Amino acid sequence: MVNEVLRKIFGTKHDREMKRIRPTVDKINSYEPQMQALTDEQLKAKTPEFQQRLKNGETVNDILPEAFAVCREASKRVLGMRHYDVQMIGGIVLNRGAISEMRTGEGKTLVATLPVYLNALTGRGVHVVTVNDYLARRDAEWMGRLYGWLGLTTGIIAHGLSDQQRKQMYRCDITYCTNNELGFDYLRDNMKFELEDYVQRELHYAIVDECDSILIDEARTPLIISGPAEASTDKYVMVNKIIPNLKRDVHFNMEEKSKTASLTDEGNAKVEELLGLENLYDPRNIDILHHVYQALKAHHLYRLDVEYMIKDGEIVIVDEFTGRLMPGRRWSDGLHQAIEAKEGVEVKNENQTLATITFQNYFRMYSKIAGMTGTADTEATEFKKIYNLDVSVIPTNKPILRQDQEDVVYKSEVAKFKAIAADIKERSAKGQPILVGTVSIEKSEALSMALKREGIRHDVLNAKAHEREAEIVAQAGRKNAVTIATNMAGRGTDIVLGGNAEVMAKKTVEDETTPEFQEALAKFKRQCEDEKREVVEAGGLYIIGTERHESRRIDNQLRGRSGRQGDPGESRFYLSLEDTLMRIFNGERIQKIMSMLNIPEDEPITAKMVTNAIEGAQRKVEGHQFDIRKHLIDYDDVMNKQRTVIYRMRRQVLEGNDVERTFLDFLGDVTSGLLDTNVPEMGKKEDWNIEGLNTALTQQFGVRLDLGSISNNSEAITEAVSKAIKETYERQKASMGPFFPQVQKMVLLQSIDHHWKEHLQIIDKLKEGINLRGYASKDPLIEYKKEAFNAFETLNNVIKGDVIEKIFKVQLVAQEGNAEEVLESLRPEEQDLSDLDYQSASDSDIGGMTDLQPQQPASAGPQERQKMSFNRQPVDESRMNRADRRKQKKR
Repeated sequence: MVNEVLRKIFGTKHDREMKRIRPTVDKINSYEPQMQALTDEQLKAKTPEFQQRLKNGETVNDILPEAFAVCREASKRVLGMRHYDVQMIGGIVLNRGAISEMRTGEGKTLVATLPVYLNALTGRGVHVVTVNDYLARRDAEWMGRLYGWLGLTTGIIAHGLSDQQRKQMYRCDITYCTNNELGFDYLRDNMKFELEDYVQRELHYAIVDECDSILIDEARTPLIISGPAEASTDKYVMVNKIIPNLKRDVHFNMEEKSKTASLTDEGNAKVEELLGLENLYDPRNIDILHHVYQALKAHHLYRLDVEYMIKDGEIVIVDEFTGRLMPGRRWSDGLHQAIEAKEGVEVKNENQTLATITFQNYFRMYSKIAGMTGTADTEATEFKKIYNLDVSVIPTNKPILRQDQEDVVYKSEVAKFKAIAADIKERSAKGQPILVGTVSIEKSEALSMALKREGIRHDVLNAKAHEREAEIVAQAGRKNAVTIATNMAGRGTDIVLGGNAEVMAKKTVEDETTPEFQEALAKFKRQCEDEKREVVEAGGLYIIGTERHESRRIDNQLRGRSGRQGDPGESRFYLSLEDTLMRIFNGERIQKIMSMLNIPEDEPITAKMVTNAIEGAQRKVEGHQFDIRKHLIDYDDVMNKQRTVIYRMRRQVLEGNDVERTFLDFLGDVTSGLLDTNVPEMGKKEDWNIEGLNTALTQQFGVRLDLGSISNNSEAITEAVSKAIKETYERQKASMGPFFPQVQKMVLLQSIDHHWKEHLQIIDKLKEGINLRGYASKDPLIEYKKEAFNAFETLNNVIKGDVIEKIFKVQLVAQEGNAEEVLESLRPEEQDLSDLDYQSASDSDIGGMTDLQPQQPASAGPQERQKMSFNRQPVDESRMNRADRRKQKKR
């Protein structure tokens, strides 16, 4: 009550923010008469003028009002579209590095041109990120006309481009791309062996369109590049055969909320009997147990035409949020193979991770990031916590006239579909266009069959009609149109009442430059205007939701397709107690109440209790999904730091920066480690291992010393070892002459990549079992941090040892006087990136770390041997060898 009173007096947070932005909008508007008076050439000349002003020290915020005014005037002349004041507000928010929540149909594509133009003037590049290739191409071609007119270049990153083409596109002032292409390009770049082969440049500024879909929904699954592992696929087929013999709730339990399966005691015995095993939990059988769990999930949680489809003999994942196919993506941890075995298609080899990153950590690398969507405010807390992004709700240009009706609930799905078909038949008869949202391909086709039985003409938009997506959605506002769409299919395409004249003209005349196209366009515009009047009289676009989604946000997105730019519209959700969300949460309770009240199967209920139960279920699921994403980022933060260290090291090697200094640091560390292990500085003489030291020196450096005569003096041993290694190093360096720096570079890259790949395997295995630590009353996350840190320390030591050993032992033998050919043979074997798998981890495969700073071990102290240094340049005392340090003290 108090909050309501305060809101009436002071306004909401968003109201107050809009008031603060208003003076900037007024300033932009004050430039409009001046810009209108300029010729085309004078207006175009503003771009180099702004670029020079930025070079002279002004900031983008200093030139914002004038630059926005230039962009608006250019848009009027080139595109025939003038930005509304509310669109200016949206652009100001985006330039700040925040999220603009703008309703569907408010022109977010045009809004983005303002901050894109302004920030592209810096020459550092702007990325506009969309959810699919179609939107990236459409927006780049559409808005690229404006940018090109103003003297800026526009590029498109789409699937199938070569590295050279990608590099060229990333060098443009503005680049349109999808989130997946961006992430995979970053990972691929960090697997290359020449700096000039990198396609991306500095990550400067990104505007993420439909940012709730990209930064929240898709952020549950990391991007993974993987290569084939050696493991056999026979176990998947063997385990798949026994799954039909296991009964749910007898042999195994299934948790649909968390998508997990577990065997009962009876199930353990049954599996052991069927597979002929004595003990399923014997460490030797742990892989088989894992296969059983994945097969159970494949059979009982992952459904054909819901979570995946079979296309050209392969399992293709269906995006659960958009209903689109995701070719080339694979579930990890053996789940994809288990589904392949279930469906009887070829089971492909397991993969091993070569590179991985989460969207959270990728997008946080940009200097500035912004987002726009129709639904972000409900997730404002998550945007702030994960990305440090504020959300601003931008007012609509015209009032929203759509009427959102109460949900209706039926006992069974059959009754629900009958009611939906009857409603569609009645409304379609009076000319009202209808968009029906479904949660899966399976449900969209079931509803399609119901409409066919009633003789209702309709279009079905799901993953099977992916190619026609934009065309179908663009015409969903025509008179009598009935369109069935999975979830958010067609997102980003406006539904215009009466139809889209431009799309209709393009179907008739492909070449837009011809007079015939203009004639067709004019004809269809008249037709669409006539249809729009009839559609408005019929009530506008009617939205039917056939099931509540797990997230309220996605339900709101479906509703938001109606009521564009002040158009009339209506929405209603039809539910049944057999719907997944209702069944998992509170469905049985409501079923009992309906049975007690003797409510017939075909009679709906609209009780407030049911609506509250649904909203409660959605809040629970949203909380669970947030926990998954938070879990992912908590774990991946430390892996991100490790990845950053490795990639930075790789880049320094490629740039040739201090490669020899890096090598000499490695040499000092390895030598100090050998001496500390075998001849401890503060240890007793009887604990020394002179023979072990000699063996290690021979193995590591190819050096053999007679230490017997000086074995009474640890200082003398240190000096002798240091001298011998320095001499051997200088000889090795001299033997390779001018090729030595190149050999160092190649050996460093080969070692880093090889051992990083092995480290990722170790981390994958660690993630699989870390949650079991919870049974020992230990925090799995803290345990994971410790284990992963130790693994990274080991990785560093292994890389150092490997690099040193190879450099000291490698030999160049010129064949027929061509040393370059021999040198080329040392080059690390590059992975053919086109043959790799680009996949998403399953929900159960999530992990990472958050901190790379463990406490110092209790044994660490002043007695610990300082690192050796073989650098001939002046160095700190902390990096001096033991003998040199003591000589300094004597002086």
